[in-house]
Amino acid sequence: MVKPTKRGGRTALIVGLGLDSDGHKRLTTGENFVLAGGTQDTHEDMTEKAVKINEKLRERGKRLEQVSREEFDDIALSVGLRRHQPERN
Repeated sequence: MVKPTKRGGRTALIVGLGLDSDGHKRLTTGENFVLAGGTQDTHEDMTEKAVKINEKLRERGKRLEQVSREEFDDIALSVGLRRHQPERN
């Protein structure tokens, strides 16, 4: 999610939603991410990947809002994520 700021710049946020549940409510926030839901394992996996994305961004000397969609996809793929491609009828 990218949105303009009052100063005309951009800010970006990674939003993760775990759809499985074990009855506990989980919410984790970080430098540029918000993660909600999921079982303990799912939530830990989302958190680990969000932290790794931030590490990769730091290695490149960039902030989330400074990378292109393609560069973000490359980073996400390197930490084990992939873009969902819905089936087309």
